[in-house]
Amino acid sequence: MTKKRITRLLTVIAIAFVLSGCSTSSELITLDTTFSDVMNDGFFAAVITYPLAQAINLLEPKVGIFLAVSLVTIGINAIVMIFTFKSSVGMQKMQELQPEMQKIQAKYEGRTDDVSQQRMAMEMQQLYSKYNVNPLGAIISTFIQFPLLIGMYNAVRRSETVANAQFMGVSLSMSPSQALKEKAWVCVVIFVLMILCQFISIKLPQILANKHGQEEAEKHHKTYQKPQNQNQMMTYSMLAMVAFVMFSCPTALSLYYCISSIVNIAKTLIIDKMTHKEA
Repeated sequence: MTKKRITRLLTVIAIAFVLSGCSTSSELITLDTTFSDVMNDGFFAAVITYPLAQAINLLEPKVGIFLAVSLVTIGINAIVMIFTFKSSVGMQKMQELQPEMQKIQAKYEGRTDDVSQQRMAMEMQQLYSKYNVNPLGAIISTFIQFPLLIGMYNAVRRSETVANAQFMGVSLSMSPSQALKEKAWVCVVIFVLMILCQFISIKLPQILANKHGQEEAEKHHKTYQKPQNQNQMMTYSMLAMVAFVMFSCPTALSLYYCISSIVNIAKTLIIDKMTHKEA
């Protein structure tokens, strides 16, 4: 199975997880709820959803619901970053390798015989080895993030404080679609910011890769050719699907996605700075 097919499969799984996270109804998790109580809902709910929901419940009286969800989200992303930092660096390098990868693909375009395909695969592997890049890094990173992502979905949906607490006079358990009808603009603003931050998070690695490619070409007095983004349609489709699903889910989930995107933007900029110190 090719990397592209694996990525598509994971995208479908991600959408299925998001949909399941919003459609399943379960009892609220309160400060009085015990681990064994949640264990009746399954191992995943007890090990991942329960501690995240309780973290929100514990933080809310001290910092408010907005910061409670934000701090737990930042904590999750910090944990994910520890385990995926190396693969994140590799994914960012992959963006910069796009022109060279597309040159190899163009070289063997239309040549479907086994020998040509093997040579193309060999040249691709040599390119990855040259720049110390693991093409499966994105897959590894995604598998690590999935359990925490779904756990947070369910934690937000089941946390008692999310259901009852308010931010600026509005409950974050209200969905953006409901907020639009009731003119609760706080929820609508959070939803719009989430979409904007998601878009920037997705596009930033590509923008930085083009910037460094342009700089490198100018150094060697060459003309830089922007690589064709073959996954652009999939990217926008995924973004549209996230917007569609989040529109009917509690605004706390949009807040979670928004903070996660901001963290990803910061991580991308940090990695870029680290990998281009000499530039």
